Parts: sequence; C-alpha cells; structure tokens
Amino acid sequence: MNGIVEQFTKFGAARLAAMLAVTLALIGFFGFVMLKMSQPAMSVLFSDLSTQDVNAILKDLDTRGIKYELRSDGQTVLVAKTDVPRLRLDLAGKGIPSGGGVGYEIFDKGDAFSSTSFVQNINHLRALEGELSRTIRSIGRVQAARVHLVIPEKRLFERDREPPRASIALKLAGELDPAQVRAVRHLVASAVDGLKPERVSIVDERGRLLADGAQGEQGLAGLGLDERQTAIEKRIKTQIEDIVASIVGQGRARVQVSATLDSNRIESRSETFDPESKVIRSSQNRTENSASNEAQNGAVTVGNELPGAQQQGQNAQNQRDVSAKNEEVVNYEISRTTRTEVLEGGRVKKLSVAVLVDGSYTRSQGSELGYQPRSPEELERINQLVRTAVGFDQARGDKVEVVNLRFAEAPPAVADLTEQTLMQQLMSFTREDVIRLVEMGVISLLTLIVLMVVVRPLLKQVLASDKSVRAIPTFMRNGVAVINDGTGDPASPRIIGPNGEVTAVEVEAPSERMLAIAQIKGQLKAQSVEKIGAMVTQNPADTVAVLRGWIHEKAPA
Repeated sequence: MNGIVEQFTKFGAARLAAMLAVTLALIGFFGFVMLKMSQPAMSVLFSDLSTQDVNAILKDLDTRGIKYELRSDGQTVLVAKTDVPRLRLDLAGKGIPSGGGVGYEIFDKGDAFSSTSFVQNINHLRALEGELSRTIRSIGRVQAARVHLVIPEKRLFERDREPPRASIALKLAGELDPAQVRAVRHLVASAVDGLKPERVSIVDERGRLLADGAQGEQGLAGLGLDERQTAIEKRIKTQIEDIVASIVGQGRARVQVSATLDSNRIESRSETFDPESKVIRSSQNRTENSASNEAQNGAVTVGNELPGAQQQGQNAQNQRDVSAKNEEVVNYEISRTTRTEVLEGGRVKKLSVAVLVDGSYTRSQGSELGYQPRSPEELERINQLVRTAVGFDQARGDKVEVVNLRFAEAPPAVADLTEQTLMQQLMSFTREDVIRLVEMGVISLLTLIVLMVVVRPLLKQVLASDKSVRAIPTFMRNGVAVINDGTGDPASPRIIGPNGEVTAVEVEAPSERMLAIAQIKGQLKAQSVEKIGAMVTQNPADTVAVLRGWIHEKAPA
C-alpha cells in the first residue's frame, strides 16, 4: 500500500489532476454510452400529419406520460418501438389521426333539430368525402388522399338528371399499378349512389393524370385498349416464365408476348326453331247436346175424321228430335331458342409467343463451365407446356416458338448466389434498424478513439515511469550482490558471499533526499557501475525496494 501511495506521490500534483480529469471524463463518456444503449429504440408512430392531428396526438401522449420525439418539422411523431402497436390501436379508437378531414363523427357534435336541411346535406357530403379519404389512405403506397364529390341535387319532376362526378388527389410513396387505380375508382363509385367508375378522375401530387373521368367508358372494366393489351401480355408472360423457369432454372429463359386485341363491340341476337319437336301449347274441348219435341198441327181433313185417324195423329204429334255436337281445338308450339350475345371490345384476337431458353451447364474438373444444348424432345415438351399455359388456339392463328440458344452471360456461381442472398438480407433492414446500427457504430468508434488517444498514452506514461524506476542495472557491492530477505523490511538486507552464504548487513536509515534517476547520463560502462554503487550506498532503502520488486515480479507470459 505504501508503494502505491509513494508511486502516486512521485506523479506530482499536475499529473494527478490530469489523471483525475481524464478518469472523470471517461466515467462520464461511458455513462453516456450506457445510457444511450439502455434507451428503447424509437419508431415512427405516425408521419406526414397535419397540425391538428399532431396536436391531438401530443395531448394524448402527455396525458399517458409517454415520451416522444418530433421530427420532419413536427409532422412525424416517434415513440418507443414496443409501444407503437398499442398506441395506434388506442388512437384509432378515438378517431386520431383524422387525416385533416372529418368523417361521420361530424354528426356527433351538432344538433340535428336546430340544423337546416342545407347544413345537413353539406355535413353529409363532408363526412362522405372524409370517410372515403381515410379508406383510400389505407391502400399501400398512398400517403394522403383528398376526395371531392359533385352530387347534383334531386329535383321534383326532373327528367334528365346530371350524373354524379368525383375527383381524387393522391400523394403517393411510389407508383400505383393500373389495378390499384381501378380499385380506387370502383371503391369511390360503389360508395356514392349513381356514380360510375368512369366518372371518377384521379391525379397524383405531381399533377399526373392517373384516371380520366371525362372520357366515358373505355372498354371492358374501364380499361383503355392499350392498358388492357399491356395487362394481358404481362399476365401471359408471367405465366410462361413461371412454368419455364421451373425447368431451365431461374433467369435462364426470356419470354416475349405480343397480343392483338379486337376493339369492336359486337351484339348479336338469334332465334332457332326445332321442327322435329312440338309441344301442346293449349287445348280446348267443347261438347253440345240438344233435344226438341215437334207438334204437327195440319189442316182438318176428311181423313182426320175416319176411325183410328185420331190416334195415329196423336203419335205423330209426340215425335222428338235429339242432336249431339263435340268440338276439340288443340294448338301446338314449335320449340324455339332465343339467344342474345354481346362481345365487348378488347378480347384477344391473336397471340404470338417467343420463348428463348438457355442450355444446360456442367462444371468440369478445371472449374470451367461446359455448355450442353437442349434436346429437341425437351424443347417440344416445353413448347407443349407453353401452348397449354397460354390457351393456344390454332383457329385464330396463334403462334408459339421455343428456341434454344446459349446466353451471353453464364449462370452465377454458388459464391455469387450467397453474396446476392446476403445483399437481400441487408436490404431487408428497416430504416429504424439502419439508424440503430449507425448509432452503435458511431458510439463504438468514439469509444475506440478515446481508448487510443487518451487511455493508451496515459497507461503508457504510467508504465514508462514504473520501468524507469526498475531499469537500474544490477549493481555489486564489494564484489557481492545485495538482496532482500523477502520479509518486506528494507532495513534488513542480506548479501550473498563468494561461497553462496547469505549474511545480514546493517544499513543506515534511508535518506529523505530523493534522487532523479532519469537525470543520470553516460553509457553502461565501469564508470556507470561505480556511480550506481555509490547511489546504492547512499540510498539503501530504495535499492532494497527495487530488488524486492524484481524478485516478486512475474515472468512475462
């Protein structure tokens, strides 16, 4: 313990103050690093918010006592990553953020009895626009949306009514494909009574027209002919690439599809009669029965007065007429088929498909790739698969060609595939993960700089001071070496005689005068040894301390 205190005493007040300052600085620096590392990772709660939404969110977070950060001029709110899902659900239950618009909650604040019909209609229109804006923002790549509806007022006895129209402004984070644009149009059209998808116009934040609502119908499903042709070619190309890649390998096939579409709209009606089949459509059966008695009242003659003539006349008077009539009417109907067929424009008129496949490769012993072309049988099987996948129709003149040629670039090696996989993993990091890694890298770099610039020179100086004390050459006293007995008492040294015997010697009390060993000059010669011997004679206590340190010093590993 005395040695440590003595060592620190030799440093001096200035050096001790510097060491204390460096120690405090290191403690503060590492404390800051530990505090920074212990803080939770911050993640985006909401971004691109309006001023009203930011104000509402911050009030809710302050009430909960949750720490947050503001970025992007106050439009982005960040909280701890573990709290993001729960806070989003809670805020969504309160209708926050509202997106700068208002939904059906507008009717929760007003008084329906004191509002006029005009105010009610305006509020209903605002609520409908706000709800549609919120729904559209839930679509991927849509950051913000504004919806404007034009719904003409219904009037009594109005014959020709103007159809509704809609305009949508989108702020995108990327590009929307035609399918997503159609989805937005149909979404808005389904929510407004009488609105057709072709009456909805869509523009993005750069002023590009994504959908024109003034052109009317554009073929099937509101698609233009060029868009439909591109969509059909892309779909068929994807189908062919999927099935061919499973045979020749990923990226070892090239496919081109050309589709010719018929833009004519055909409407046909036909009626077919079957004379062989007949059915009874209606039948009518009528039966009539009649009976009548006819009396013969002729003129009075002489014959009537003869005997027996009266009885005979009576029988003639009682003569009776009876008649029966049966009438049956049957109506037959011939079988008839009426067919109405409407063929919309945009149907496939002809397909032309070209498939280029690479051959197979084998690696030889010299690590060189050997090319092997594919057999005609294999190409024919691929051709049949492609024909089946595209719905080949010989009647409309479809063409499918499968050709095998060697590609200019060879297939990637296993090492290249591993590197690509690693790059894909690196690209899968989120923005928060990248920021976290950068922070850790900066902190690690600063720590290394502090260790190399501050700690290392300080330790070097301390070790150099210790070595300067121990670097006294071995000295002799009257031809013998002086050692310590290991008891730690510098006043009881011993000497080794010529025959190896150890004897105690008496040493005077150590002098209070300190000797600056670093000021000794001269080479290691006889004079130096003599000078050191004189120093040992004058400073026996220091000499014993140095020897004790050498004895107990551990050998270097």
